[in-house]
Amino acid sequence: MSESNIATVADVEFGVELPAFLPDISIDNVKRFAVAAHWDFPRFTDHEAARSEGLPGALVPGIMSQGFFAAMIHRWADGAQINSIDTIFRAPVLVDSTCTINGVVTDIDEDNGQVEIDLTMLNEKGETRVFGTAQITLPV
Repeated sequence: MSESNIATVADVEFGVELPAFLPDISIDNVKRFAVAAHWDFPRFTDHEAARSEGLPGALVPGIMSQGFFAAMIHRWADGAQINSIDTIFRAPVLVDSTCTINGVVTDIDEDNGQVEIDLTMLNEKGETRVFGTAQITLPV
C-alpha cells in the first residue's frame, strides 16, 4: 500500500520530501536477504565473524540498501518506474542498528514524466551512511 497518492508526474512538486522510511535491518531480515541473494557470508549474517574480519559488526549488504531505496520510492509512488539508482557507500551500515531513509525531489521533467530524487540513509546519530540519486519515470 502506498503512503502517498503520487500517480502522475503532475502530482510531484519540486523540493518535496518523500515520507521517511525506516528499513528493517535486523539480523533476521538481513540473513533472509543474504540467503535469497546468495550472499550468505558471515560478514553480513554474524556479528562475531564480522568482527574477526576487523569490521565493527555485521554489515547490511550494499545491494540491500539499494533495495530499500527502491522500496521507499514505491511507497511514495507505487506506479513509478525506477530507471536507475546511483549510490555512494560512504560508511558501513551495521546490522541491528536503526537507519532512516530520506528522499527529496530535485528535478522534474513534466513533458517526459522524468523525476530525479536525492536519497540518503542516515544512522541513529544522523550520520550519512549511503546516499544516491534515483531517476524515475511517472505517467504524464
